[in-house]
Order: sequence, then C-alpha cells, then structure tokens
Amino acid sequence: MSTVFIMKYSSVCVNKILKIGILFLFLGVFLIQPSLAAEGSEGEKFNPAEMINHHIRDSHIWEITHGVEVHLPVIVYSKEKGLEMFSSSNFFDDEHNSVSYNGYVMDHDHITLESGESVLDFSITKNVLFLFINSGIMLLIFLSVARGYRKNEGRAPRGIQSFFEPIIIFVRDEIVKPNIGPKYEKYLPYMLTLFFFIWFGNLLGLFPAAANLTGNIAVTMVLAVLTFIITNFSGNKNYWKHNLMAPGVPLALKPILIPVEIIGMFTKPFSLMIRLFVAITAGHIVILSLLAMAFIFQSYIVGFGAAIVVTVINFIEILVASIQAYVFTMFSSLYIGMAVAEDHH
Repeated sequence: MSTVFIMKYSSVCVNKILKIGILFLFLGVFLIQPSLAAEGSEGEKFNPAEMINHHIRDSHIWEITHGVEVHLPVIVYSKEKGLEMFSSSNFFDDEHNSVSYNGYVMDHDHITLESGESVLDFSITKNVLFLFINSGIMLLIFLSVARGYRKNEGRAPRGIQSFFEPIIIFVRDEIVKPNIGPKYEKYLPYMLTLFFFIWFGNLLGLFPAAANLTGNIAVTMVLAVLTFIITNFSGNKNYWKHNLMAPGVPLALKPILIPVEIIGMFTKPFSLMIRLFVAITAGHIVILSLLAMAFIFQSYIVGFGAAIVVTVINFIEILVASIQAYVFTMFSSLYIGMAVAEDHH
C-alpha cells in the first residue's frame, strides 16, 4: 500500500522540488553576483580567498547583500565583567572600521577582552540565527502536516501533507526500518528529525545570504555526537560483547582486534561529521570560486561562462542536499541497527 502511495505522489514531489530549485537558482545568480561585484570594486585588489571565507564562515553580522546588514546580539560572559549583552554594531564605527567596545574587542569574529582574557561567547551568530530559522520552518511544516493527517484520516492527503507524507514513508520504509529492524519505531522520531533537519538546512544554505549551517563543523559534530550517544546507550549485550571481548577470535588476535573495534566506535560518528561538513562546504566553495573568476579575469565572457557552469552546479547542489540527508540518516540507522541487533548464532 505504501509503495502505491509513494508512486502516486512521486511526480508531484519531483515537480515541486524542481520549482524550488529553479527559485534558488535565479535568486543565487541575481543576488550573489552584485554582492561579489561590490566587494571587488572598492579600490582594493579583489581577493577571492577572503571573499570565499567571508561567505562560508560564521559571523556576528548577517550580511543580506552588500551594504545591507543585520547586526546580531552579542552575549558574552567573563569573570571580570560577568554576563553582558549588546549589539555587534558597537564593534564598528561609521566607516565600518573595527573598534573596541566596553573593554571588548572583536578580531575576525572572535571576541576577547582588551586585556587578552578569553570570554565565553553565547552570541546569536549567523549560524545560530539560521539554526532557529531551520527549526522554526520544521515546526511550522510538520505541525501543519500533523493537523492535515488528523483532519484527513482515512482519506487521501491534501496540500502540504501530500508533499511530505510520501517522503516520511520513504524514510521509514526504505531507510530506518531495513537498517534498524523490528525495533525501528523507537528510533523513528529521531531519524525523521535528523533527515529533515539536514535536508532543510542544506536547501536553506543554497539561498543567497543564507548561513552555511550544515557546512559548519560544530553543527555536524553535534548531530554525529547525538547518533553516537543513542547508538551506545541502545547497545545490547551482544554489541558490547562484540566490541570488548571479540568472541570467536583467536586469543592471539584479541589484543589487536579489540582496540580496533573500540576505535571504530568513535570513527563512525567522526566520518558522519566530516562527510556532511565537507560535502556542503565544498559545494559552496566551488560555486563562489566560479563566480569569482569573472572578477579575477575582469571579463564578461568569463562571467557568462561561469554563470552557465554555476547554474548547472546549483542543480547538482539541490541533489547533493537530498543525498547528504539520506546518507547521514542511513548510516545513523545502520549504526543503531548494529547496536540493537540480536545474536543469531
């Protein structure tokens, strides 16, 4: 029944995804390029590395386009001053030069006291802002889907429910259930949250002026650590026996194999963290590098060619956004499935 349901609505899903992709594409071409042009037209030699780092790294300022900025709240704590909160605009004068404020200095978005003492930075940076935006979008969508499910129970889904229900069924039947096994229902809420958080974050990062949320290693690390914790707290006696005792292995090999198994417990989430971080960040770097070529060569021909290539890569990035969400969820399910699997020997 679920297979027929997915096939029925798959064409609708594809059409909607393509429309969203085209919107992302044209927003990117027409809004990112003017920003790059402005960065290279202020009398300074254009520095592509500085421009790329500026666009992919976290910041206390949300730059929507060149000259249009939102200064985000700075929340810092130090033993000397305690907890303080103020706007990041205080670190800049009228000419946008960096200045100190109330004993604090900010250098490359790193805040310290003027004395050099470090502070605990709890600021709402650009990545944190988009973390809230991503979470808010998920709440709005899935609360609406839940209402639609209750309203249309026993009938064909309608509206936004008709788009997301086949995807939810796909994640359940094709990713979570085959990899975790009979106990999958216990972990399904986490897996669905994980999939859609990464997917929405990846797509949100394709918008012009958006934060590189899932390309931030701190974000991918937290997601990987959550999978690591759930995996090891869910592990049954067979899982721990396999990792710590290596049953069935000759005694002479156990001193070699057991450390390898223990190291493997940590390398699995580490690979999850690095894979997502590298895939998303690399895509952004490639797109920005190609757009920068027009200003490096100062040629309309090069710019036109770069725009065509970027157009193609943007479509690929939409596909990569979905694939990375699928891969992260699949491997998380696989690791949890290995931890809860019963010994069949």
